[in-house]
Amino acid sequence: MFKKKKDGEFEAKPQKEKTPLDGKSRKKRRKIIACSLAGVVILFVVVQNVFGKNEVQTFVSTAQATTGEIEQVINTSGTVTTQKTKSYFSDVNVKIASVPVDVGDAVKAGDLLISYDTADLEKETELARLKAQSAQGSYQNSLQGNNEKLGDIREADVNLDVLEQQIADVEAHIDDLEKRIEKKKSDLAYEGALLQISLLDWQDQPDSDEYMNLQKLVQLNSYEQQNNKDVQKWQEELDQHNKMLSEYKEYRSEMKSQQSSAEAGKMTAGARQELEAENQTKEIEAADSLESLESAAGGISAEFDGVVTEVNAVEGGSVAAGSQLLKLESTQDVMVKISVTKYDLDKIALGQKARVTIGSREYEGEVAKINMKAETNNSGAAVVGTEIKIVNPDSEVILGVEAKVVISTAQESNAVLVPVTAVNVDMEGEFVYVVENNILVKKPVTTGISTDTMVQITEGLSGGEQVVTDVTATLTEGMTVAAMPQ
Repeated sequence: MFKKKKDGEFEAKPQKEKTPLDGKSRKKRRKIIACSLAGVVILFVVVQNVFGKNEVQTFVSTAQATTGEIEQVINTSGTVTTQKTKSYFSDVNVKIASVPVDVGDAVKAGDLLISYDTADLEKETELARLKAQSAQGSYQNSLQGNNEKLGDIREADVNLDVLEQQIADVEAHIDDLEKRIEKKKSDLAYEGALLQISLLDWQDQPDSDEYMNLQKLVQLNSYEQQNNKDVQKWQEELDQHNKMLSEYKEYRSEMKSQQSSAEAGKMTAGARQELEAENQTKEIEAADSLESLESAAGGISAEFDGVVTEVNAVEGGSVAAGSQLLKLESTQDVMVKISVTKYDLDKIALGQKARVTIGSREYEGEVAKINMKAETNNSGAAVVGTEIKIVNPDSEVILGVEAKVVISTAQESNAVLVPVTAVNVDMEGEFVYVVENNILVKKPVTTGISTDTMVQITEGLSGGEQVVTDVTATLTEGMTVAAMPQ
């Protein structure tokens, strides 16, 4: 048997698997065959009477074009899988207390999947708090050290301004004292020189009062040059100011060194921003760590109904933060993955309804996704992956099993229907043979949707016609035939 495909070619129609008949069925079948043979003999006699005994008759199998409903479907199968998967990871470095689930276990939303060791949690929580305190202390210490450097710079700046003025004032006063002393000594020396000259003028009169007087004045001047009170006072003041100047200059050196050291040790604007950012980062990390530890006290629970498909955690084992503990696949958001061939690709569309059979249970389905890239199956044919969402899943859905899928791709009511074997194709297009008054008439037709056995005729037939269902090469339009309705 052959059935017509949409592209005009024919393909073998799959034969149903035959099973042995029991005794009762065999008797029933014999009666049907006997009745059929009797009908054929009667029909043959009638035809002979109509056409004459000398004319050879061509018998054709026919079926009446009917009007009714037709549903076009795609029958296929696929694998039940989930649309929602959750991998649970550890947020803390804590020992596992218990793992009350195993691979394949069905769980409900809120069921406990993992519990952590309480004592280990408390220890890690205390360590996290201490770490946060240490980070804050380090930050405050850095700020305090920087503030001290800034204070040293401000102090040096102020002191250096004062010292520069003080040094200038002292140096000016020292210069003034030195000039006074120099002038006083110069005046006394000049006065002594004049007295020596006068003494020379009177040396020929050594016994005179003038000469004696001059000698006294010369002696007095010599004493003054060595012991002048003003000079001594100024000299003492000069010594004091020189000492003061030395101290000022030494202090100025200390301030400059302090200023230089503080400038080198203070934070730059970028370093300050980096310190602030680092501190904020540590604060966030500490807060997250404490929050994770607090959350871990309640363990890890299922977020939805599903099946445990992986378990990596071990009771009593230590886990590192970020390591996977287990995987849960939803049984609420489930689908069937199927592959659509090129022959059915133009029939399928998003939103089409489907019937999904898993085991003995049937579920409502819907075409939810059609991939936009074809893949190659094991036979080397190009197929398009498609997902059928199960609309009404229940606890009986088993992930990973094969499911039968029937997709309703189109429906028509009040359609003219004929068997698929009645429609043929030639160079002019699709046609059917119709028996009219025992004459074979060729009628062009336009087909619509089809099933494995029936096809819709949208143009060319109106219903009620006897169409030939077994067309052979010996049939030609206009020949006389005898219809054998099936």
